[in-house]
Amino acid sequence: MTADLPGAGEQILLVGLGNPGPRYAGNRHNVGFMVLDELAARVGGRFKAHKAGAEVLEGRLAGHRVVLVKPRSFMNLSGGPVAGTAKFYKAGPDGVVVVHDELDLPFGALKLKLGGGDNGHNGLRSISKSLGTKDYYRVRFGIGRPPGRMDPADFVLKDFSTVERKELPFEVDRCADAVEALVGEGLTAAQNRFHAP
Repeated sequence: MTADLPGAGEQILLVGLGNPGPRYAGNRHNVGFMVLDELAARVGGRFKAHKAGAEVLEGRLAGHRVVLVKPRSFMNLSGGPVAGTAKFYKAGPDGVVVVHDELDLPFGALKLKLGGGDNGHNGLRSISKSLGTKDYYRVRFGIGRPPGRMDPADFVLKDFSTVERKELPFEVDRCADAVEALVGEGLTAAQNRFHAP
């Protein structure tokens, strides 16, 4: 078994970050939810409300048991539902994979890593605090930088541009492929396949 495999064969939590409700559904900040919806289509089944404050879907992906998790809290409070769900399913931090938007990557670029800082991302900050560690996997989906002097906080709550929306389904699909590779093949193999040169 690959040493850099999430969860080391135990339960794996695949967490998508976003804000709940239709008002935010198309926002850049919600790309984590979009990727989780694609993964849910691959796993088969429907998300169900969980007492930890998240929508969950149990299934198999790349030959491993996984739990797909979409926190029902707002982004900056994601940590509580993530930690609660991890505790319920007995998943350690190394079994948690968080899919989130990333300002410092161009649109559609992917970066996979284990641990690191939150880079100003309130969802990651909340998760690190609630888990008591930064040592969990991250799949970063590039959304680019805001134009001109637009506040990044406003930019992430705007929908993708018309041009980006045409490419978005393909990029979301590719990000889901990257998550599947991470689960099935490990971090190094997934990085080699999906990181831009």
